[in-house]
Amino acid sequence: MAITKQYLKSKPICKVTFSVSAADASKITVLGTFNEWNAERALELKKLKNGTFRGTLNLEKDNSYEFRYLVDGTFINDEHADAYKTNEFGGENAVLNL
Repeated sequence: MAITKQYLKSKPICKVTFSVSAADASKITVLGTFNEWNAERALELKKLKNGTFRGTLNLEKDNSYEFRYLVDGTFINDEHADAYKTNEFGGENAVLNL
């Protein structure tokens, strides 16, 4: 897993690219506070030929966002997140600081 951040000079935006290596997975989406944890508005990552899933979001900088990956129906965290925060279900969400 990897997160790449690219800050735009012309706007207060950061292009965040999520990459997940999961050759055996069929579908990976990203849910979080940036889409109100709404599965219908989740970012669906595109599967590349090498088995990596990748997708990019434009997010406002100077904010923190909680998120998790949904891999074939199972939530997982990114091991390269900026931090982790306990959620209301007793688990943890990954945190992205921009």
